[in-house]
Amino acid sequence: MATNSNWTVVFEDKIIIKQTGTDVGSYKINDDSFWNDSKWSNVWAIQFQDDNLDYNDSVEYRDDTPHTSWNESGLGNFQSQFISRWESAHLSKLQSDWDNNDGNTYDDTDEMNIVHEETQAEKIARLGARPTSYSVS
Repeated sequence: MATNSNWTVVFEDKIIIKQTGTDVGSYKINDDSFWNDSKWSNVWAIQFQDDNLDYNDSVEYRDDTPHTSWNESGLGNFQSQFISRWESAHLSKLQSDWDNNDGNTYDDTDEMNIVHEETQAEKIARLGARPTSYSVS
């Protein structure tokens, strides 16, 4: 397995993991038509560095097929197949976090009683605009 990867894909769990930089995290991608593509049928996991140095990448197979680099695997473009899915999942999380970040002021004696309901303008002033796009690059 590659040791310095920026990305890990675990096919069994349908998870794409960003391991370096900002916004590190993993997302389960619920897209059976993608994961069930026949080209992935023998792939167990992928370690991807994204630096064009094959020795940092590894495509690991389920059977005795020797592991290969991403480029040697011939499996296509990593960015469009995995990073773009991770970016989409991450954007959804950022939007959900923004939507659920309640800036209301509550009564000290009754946590259910809202003393001041934050306006949209106040929320934007506090958090910035709601995220509408995300890119790791």
